[in-house]
Amino acid sequence: MLIILFLSLLVSSVVGTEKDSALPRLSDTKAVEAFIDSAEVVVIGFLEGEESHGYQELVAAAKRVDSVSFAIVTEKEVWAYYSLSSGTITLFRKADNHQENLSLDDAKKVETDGLVNFITINEVRYITEYNQVTAVGLFNSGVKVHLLLFANRESKEYTKLKERLAALAPQFTSKLLFVLINGAVKSNSRSLGYFGLKSKDLPRVGLYDGDSDMKWLLPEGKISTERVQEFCQSFLRGELKEVPQAGVEPKTEL
Repeated sequence: MLIILFLSLLVSSVVGTEKDSALPRLSDTKAVEAFIDSAEVVVIGFLEGEESHGYQELVAAAKRVDSVSFAIVTEKEVWAYYSLSSGTITLFRKADNHQENLSLDDAKKVETDGLVNFITINEVRYITEYNQVTAVGLFNSGVKVHLLLFANRESKEYTKLKERLAALAPQFTSKLLFVLINGAVKSNSRSLGYFGLKSKDLPRVGLYDGDSDMKWLLPEGKISTERVQEFCQSFLRGELKEVPQAGVEPKTEL
């Protein structure tokens, strides 16, 4: 009786482990679209099944990146809808309506660490904290205009400001990327200096246009939703080009 009970528990344990390791399957385009819409960033493996090249590594990556939801699609008719014809791991994100593809046919060997790096680099959100990893995804995005919140993480207003701008960001999807720069991090001093700022000057809001390499600061004052929204709209209307740039000393006649 004890042996039977032990074997029963062992089988249950194995079944539970297999279930935990399985990624949810999306059977049609409607299910995929709902899954993509369910979060700011999702990852989908367009694979033939659990025996496919890269599947186990994707499962392992999912366990390490708990900030992102994962699923797989085995129906090739659905692959075609997303312009895919072979095994691919794809990251979908809302901030710039972007689809980042990693073709497994081009990779002779798929490693979990590589998948984790692919995901974390491209995990651009409605508001993304700037660091050496996220910088790659931010500057590779097709959206070249960044709304920057400079703030010290330990300050009282940090969390409130971050939440305020994160709520505003969806209004500017595919137009601006909202970026948080922690002024307390030494490596970010160069970014502050580019805008003529020091840590003691924070919090401040700036805007950088990568296409023209121009930059502006929101005038000092309360960082309200309305002021930041109007600041962004002013840029989109082309009005900021007439405003002096941040961190640039005005020229004077000799």
